Amino acid sequence: MKEFHVDVAVIGTGTAGMSAYRAAHAHGKRVLLIEGGPYGTTCARVGCMPSKLLIAAAEAAHMLAAAPGFGVHPGAVRIDGKAVMARVRSERDRFVGFVLESVDGFPEADKLRGHARFTGPNTLQVDEHSLVTAARVVIATGSRPAIPPALADVGPGVIVSDDVFDWTDLPTSVAVVGTGVIGLELGQALHRLGVRVSVFARSGSVAQISDPEVLHVAAKTLAEELDLHFQTEIVSARQDGAEVLLTTRAAGADAREERFQFVLVAAGRTPNVDRIGIETTGLALDAKGIPVFNSRTMQCGASHIFIAGDADNERPLLPEASDQGRIAGDNAGRYPDVRPGLRRTPLAIAFTEPQIGTLGASYRELCETGKPKFAVGQVSFVNQGRSRVMLQNRGMLRVYAEYGTRRFLGAEMIGPRAENLGHLLSWACQARLTVDQMLDMPFYHPVIEEGVRTALRDLSGELDKAQPEEDCEDCPPGV
Repeated sequence: MKEFHVDVAVIGTGTAGMSAYRAAHAHGKRVLLIEGGPYGTTCARVGCMPSKLLIAAAEAAHMLAAAPGFGVHPGAVRIDGKAVMARVRSERDRFVGFVLESVDGFPEADKLRGHARFTGPNTLQVDEHSLVTAARVVIATGSRPAIPPALADVGPGVIVSDDVFDWTDLPTSVAVVGTGVIGLELGQALHRLGVRVSVFARSGSVAQISDPEVLHVAAKTLAEELDLHFQTEIVSARQDGAEVLLTTRAAGADAREERFQFVLVAAGRTPNVDRIGIETTGLALDAKGIPVFNSRTMQCGASHIFIAGDADNERPLLPEASDQGRIAGDNAGRYPDVRPGLRRTPLAIAFTEPQIGTLGASYRELCETGKPKFAVGQVSFVNQGRSRVMLQNRGMLRVYAEYGTRRFLGAEMIGPRAENLGHLLSWACQARLTVDQMLDMPFYHPVIEEGVRTALRDLSGELDKAQPEEDCEDCPPGV
């Protein structure tokens, strides 16, 4: 076996792993990147970029369908599924190529192919060919799609989101299991491209929304277009020729059978920490088997091991993976001088139509015991000027601020161009602006951002009212 003795070993070459490598290498340390799968990040290969390519095609088709509302009547529309998927795969490969160029730029001596497994706190075995002794380790092993037991080992008709982007044509029908970001984005895109789609969820959740008012509007709005089935259990699935016979049961109803060409499982992802010998490290693990870590330093306990990206299951998003990887690599490089790194204001976007955005502290977080009382302001986009002009007048924005300080805390929304509103509000949140300071900012006319001003004015009025008494049983947090 080959033997390696390094200052820092980084397990995984995704977004977090590459960021960790660069940060640790900047300290002049001997850093070894270990990768057991294909090079190329989840985002570029099977995540955010190829999904947005599919969504872009769906938006083009939807614009034609919506045109008569403006008095514009296009001719017969033909969706070429093969051409759609050819562009998705071609552009996906281009994005992956950019990542591969970055990896190719790393010295060959710093890269090792194979599956790494801890054999002790400072030792790793890579397949059957190498032993690595590392003074520090960064775990950046990413995650994989989770498969519910009822859908495991059914056959080729049960797929995960990763499989979609290797299609050479659009299917005739798809059942989507899960109403998280991935399930809703892909489900709506496929529906708009002419695929028969049904979406099933065990609960009533929609993407990352926790505010009950926004959740209600989101569920109602999306159900106007999609065949959505909340509170529905997947009973069984059976491959039957070229189709999957899917049996489901809604709450209080009898079981129902339906056939689909594919069943797309989008029921969350599992961190890849269960197959790396984590039990040999001596680290404290949480209930899900993930090392307990400090979210500002990415250090696991007081050890020399750090964790970053989807592997830690904190915020499985590319910007977060990049930041976490940089912090973990920087601290691994400077260890034992471990320092807190910059953790930006949380920001998450679902590219549905309307888009869903959350930022700062969520409604659920603000309702936790011991949190300061907060006020809520809101606006509906139904009668918002610019939204009506564009025939995109659906959705709601809810904004939160702290009583007393009047500091802006966060927001949840479903509405037009939430990706832009989310950035605007997340910057204000990170700058720790008050609601009054935000209202002093310029607002043009007519723009969707005027809806933000309306919500902030409503929030300001709520802040002007007396703060709810701590013992008021009829006053839940935020009211």
